[in-house]
Amino acid sequence: MDRRHPRHGQLFLRESTNPILTPEDWPYTVNAVFNPGATLGPDGETILLVRVEDRSGVSHLTVARSSDGLTGWQVDDKPLIAPMRGRYEDQWGAEDPRITRVGEEYFISYTGFSPSGPLVILARTLDFRSYELCSVVAPPEDKDAALFTRRFGGRHALLHRPVASGAHGEAPNIWLSYSPDLVHWGDHRIVIEARRSGNWDREKVGLGPPPLETPSGWLVLFHGVKATAAGSLYRVGVALLDLDQPSVVLARGDEWVFGPEAPYELQGDVPGVVFPTGWVVQPDGQARVYYGAADSTVAVAFARVDELIEFAFSHCVCATFHPGQRCSMGGADPARAAEERDRFPLRPTSGPGFSASAWQDPDRT
Repeated sequence: MDRRHPRHGQLFLRESTNPILTPEDWPYTVNAVFNPGATLGPDGETILLVRVEDRSGVSHLTVARSSDGLTGWQVDDKPLIAPMRGRYEDQWGAEDPRITRVGEEYFISYTGFSPSGPLVILARTLDFRSYELCSVVAPPEDKDAALFTRRFGGRHALLHRPVASGAHGEAPNIWLSYSPDLVHWGDHRIVIEARRSGNWDREKVGLGPPPLETPSGWLVLFHGVKATAAGSLYRVGVALLDLDQPSVVLARGDEWVFGPEAPYELQGDVPGVVFPTGWVVQPDGQARVYYGAADSTVAVAFARVDELIEFAFSHCVCATFHPGQRCSMGGADPARAAEERDRFPLRPTSGPGFSASAWQDPDRT
């Protein structure tokens, strides 16, 4: 039975029983549950690592498990990752995790809220029962980070979003960094910029779930923010990065593809927010996209990967339909377009189609 709420022309279809997790589902008293990392566990169950804000206002990360990813959630009775006495990096909270599986290990990138501001912390686990800290990837202020599932030239790669001060009119943008060992990071490159115009993503952009490898490129969902008289609106856009040079943007949708509409997205601690942080893709190419709704509950929507890729090409910011070729604007602000074109000539891709059987091995280096 199709449990989704369809609407003509929408790429995302909401689960009819949303929200799927609320504070009432927790075995202890909390204020809000939202922004979950998502993956499939070793036995095939869906695992969500949920940001939980308690009534002190501090956040921690707790695991919820489900056999079908929609119902029957079993929530752990204590956090997996929480602020610890003497650990400065997340002294004021652990927030907004993303999960990347590499071989048998799961890497968790999350925002540590330190007294110096937000920063990116990388941890690893085999079973979501215990974890090991790897490193502080980026000092304050930085957030919205996730690893790629494979290396590039022997180096790990990570998308993240440094927080700009705004003193000179700059906006927070999505950056790419590399590391040989998950500890030392460098070769930083800007990938997706906020568009300083009247667009839906003018104030800032930030990574959604971890980048997804497809035959056409790395599929990226990102949130964009536009300030209005009633407050900031968080919506979702789509982009495609080159398989071998992920700093190269093949396509970037000009329009947002998912925005706050349902009552549970318009009402809550922070109204008008949809904030995807995890996805699980089925063999038929349908993705379950897990997101925080109004910074209060967890919801899920369904989208087809091939349709998201096609949309990125057919509604690209360059206003040209160019399946199989790189965007002439590079997904950046127009001022940087000429420089990007000179550095990276058009490169053929495998086209906008998607086939689950053609996915690359996540462990490939």
